[in-house]
Amino acid sequence: MAEHLASIFGTEKDRVNCPFYFKIGACRHGDRCSRLHNRPTISPTLLLQNMYQNPALNAPPGPDGLPMPVDPRESQEHFEDFYEDIFEELAKHGEIENLNVCDNLADHMVGSVYVKFRDEEGAAKALTSLQGRFYAGRPIMIEFSPVTDFREATCRQYEENTCTRGGYCNFMHLRPISRDLRKQLFGRYKRREKSASPERRDGGRDRQGGGRRDDRGGRRERDRSPRGRDRDRGRPAPRPGLTGAEEATLLLQQLDLHSRAAPCGSAHCWKGIPRPVWSH
Repeated sequence: MAEHLASIFGTEKDRVNCPFYFKIGACRHGDRCSRLHNRPTISPTLLLQNMYQNPALNAPPGPDGLPMPVDPRESQEHFEDFYEDIFEELAKHGEIENLNVCDNLADHMVGSVYVKFRDEEGAAKALTSLQGRFYAGRPIMIEFSPVTDFREATCRQYEENTCTRGGYCNFMHLRPISRDLRKQLFGRYKRREKSASPERRDGGRDRQGGGRRDDRGGRRERDRSPRGRDRDRGRPAPRPGLTGAEEATLLLQQLDLHSRAAPCGSAHCWKGIPRPVWSH
């Protein structure tokens, strides 16, 4: 009997536990579901509910009463800025294996963010750090998630552009990011593994015969991506004739004026409730 119950746990045959909550960490019935939602007390995966605000879904109405169209390129750029911002904040607490954002439209999944750390300790630190905080003027709803295998939670038809349920599918429709951004964010862990691997330390020879070396050689080209240049564009240039202390004081004054001019709800920001300090 025990073996039978274990074999059907989390499946459609299980009449006690909710299979959708077990697979995707969310259920369209919520607390009204007739089956149990076994919320884990510890897990390497966190769920940040309804965190991403898609500009296409929040567009103001036009003259005809319908939402105004949003440029797909601007929408994707907005999403990748959000993705990078979330990644950098979460990466402070541990190594990230997966960071997924749902593109579903149903209330229980729209804009939800799933992050899987390499170990449970990193997830626990992130949970403690983000509880009671705000992002873009909205409270962060965060909890441990039972999802550990995103292959079981993802809609395969969506990846093949054949899903007939659209945004109201009960499985995850994960919004993709560009290959360059993925390499930029997740590539740091691969470089760390290479540098720690003794069999890869061969003196740092350049395989391609000049110019750029890999991580073992120590010298690499600087990031020349437009994303990096955009970040440097807003920084004030050094002022000649000022000491280091005077330059630092001037910079702090400029940052203070900028923070007053841009309220929390107008941009991506991390803000703690006890002490409203800007982290970015």
